[in-house]
Amino acid sequence: MSPTSPARRLRFGLPRRVFAQVLLMQVAIAAGVAVLATGLFLAPLSDQLDDQAMRRALAIAQTTAAQPRIAEELRSSRPVTDGPVQADAERIRRASGAEYVVIMNKKGVRWSHTDRGQIGRVVSTDPSDALAGREVMEIDDGTLGRSARGKVPLRGADGAIVGAVSVGIEYDSVRARLIHAIPGLFAYAGGALAVGALAAYLISRRVQRQTRDLAFSDISALLAEREAMLHGIREGVVALDRTGRIRLLNDEAQRLLGLDSAAIGRPLDDALGAGRTTDVLAGHVTGTDLLTVRGRRVLVANRMPTDDGGAVATLRDRTELEELGRELDSTRGLIDALRAQDHEHANRMHTLLGLLELEMYEEAAEFVGEVAGAHRVTAEQITEKIQDPLLAALLVGKATVAAERGVALGVSRDTELPDRLVDPRGLVTIVGNLVDNALDAAAGSSRHARVEVALRADGPTAVLRVRDTGPGVPAEQRESVFEEGWSTKEPPEYGKRGIGLALVRRLAERQGGTAEVTASPAGGAEFVVVLPEAFAVPNETMPRGPVPSESVPSAADEEVR
Repeated sequence: MSPTSPARRLRFGLPRRVFAQVLLMQVAIAAGVAVLATGLFLAPLSDQLDDQAMRRALAIAQTTAAQPRIAEELRSSRPVTDGPVQADAERIRRASGAEYVVIMNKKGVRWSHTDRGQIGRVVSTDPSDALAGREVMEIDDGTLGRSARGKVPLRGADGAIVGAVSVGIEYDSVRARLIHAIPGLFAYAGGALAVGALAAYLISRRVQRQTRDLAFSDISALLAEREAMLHGIREGVVALDRTGRIRLLNDEAQRLLGLDSAAIGRPLDDALGAGRTTDVLAGHVTGTDLLTVRGRRVLVANRMPTDDGGAVATLRDRTELEELGRELDSTRGLIDALRAQDHEHANRMHTLLGLLELEMYEEAAEFVGEVAGAHRVTAEQITEKIQDPLLAALLVGKATVAAERGVALGVSRDTELPDRLVDPRGLVTIVGNLVDNALDAAAGSSRHARVEVALRADGPTAVLRVRDTGPGVPAEQRESVFEEGWSTKEPPEYGKRGIGLALVRRLAERQGGTAEVTASPAGGAEFVVVLPEAFAVPNETMPRGPVPSESVPSAADEEVR
């Protein structure tokens, strides 16, 4: 195999595992900090040692120049190797540990030197500053190499400058002290690096556990997939932190809750307001598949706590399903009503056939007229009092269903509703839910089960009353019946109950109205819904005044029932 084959080529780069990458980066940072700290410490240490050496040389020079005998000997002797100045300088050098002690006259001629051959010669460095009366500290090169020097003027007894004293400290000794300090410094740096490496290892292990040992590229891909999934699914997702603030809101959740991205970061109560939806998302109501109403939408919510104290809630739009379920209930009721009418029609046909066979032709004609007129009277009486076609059709259908269930559904004689509704579909929903609820309560409650509907326009305000002869609603439960999910009946096959009355109150409050329940004079419950500004144009000819709490049914009403 050739050296350049792919199997033998090595690739150098960062490892893919987060643990290894974090550990490597942390160790590199710790090592860099240790090296930087060591360099920052060594730089001033070298300067400090230089300064100490120069000050020591200057102090020795000052001590030497302070001896009056040396100035007198400089004046009275010649620059010879065995002269008194050389003897005193060597004595001071050995006592102080200096590299050299040079004494010179005003012309720079040496009277003393460590190298005796230099005595009598001019110094190699400029002595003018010292001869001018100034003290000098410096690091310079001379005949003995690089040294830390101190130079001071030499004065006689009369104060006149007769020469200068130059003392040198060997610079190699300064460097030796610096080098001697480096091992200890490196020991401290190595200890700090070891501690940093251990800390990096522990941090990396923690990061490894939290990231499940995924590579950074994998985490980035997961985040991208998460964003695409959250904003692509048709289910609302709301994430909350431990303080109850919204930290994530996908597109579907914004649509279902009527919020925008500005709600992220706000407290849940502030963004949604008080209500069951807030209580469900905040975890104040526990359970699975909790029903709640937001606007005109019926939502199913589930909440799952997270390890950090927050929670993630999912929302599903169940509005269409609830509507389909109610339409299914209505369809079933109509089918049952049609089945009953078919059975009743068969009985009537048999009766008619018997009258014809008995040649009772006048009685047969009268019987046919009564049967055909009854249904026509029912529809005419409802449409005469309620001019909105949707509401009229609803009540005609409900009357047929009520008859099949053994309940008399009547329209109060005081009912009068013009065709000027702003939101007829909303009123149809309210009336339909209240009538269904009343039929369920009245069915089988007594032999004279009855439901009465009163609709009246009071100026621009619509007032609706629905009474039944059922068991009624206890006083302590009259607010609970309007809560989502509250019901005393068994849930149907297609879903849960407890939505109809909640929708009634929500629709009423959305129009600035109210929905309440009280005790009916007939012994059951009476639901009253008031809808201000329910009509597009106020009609001055509309009858005003509240719907009477009592109404005596007329013969026509009894026919409708």
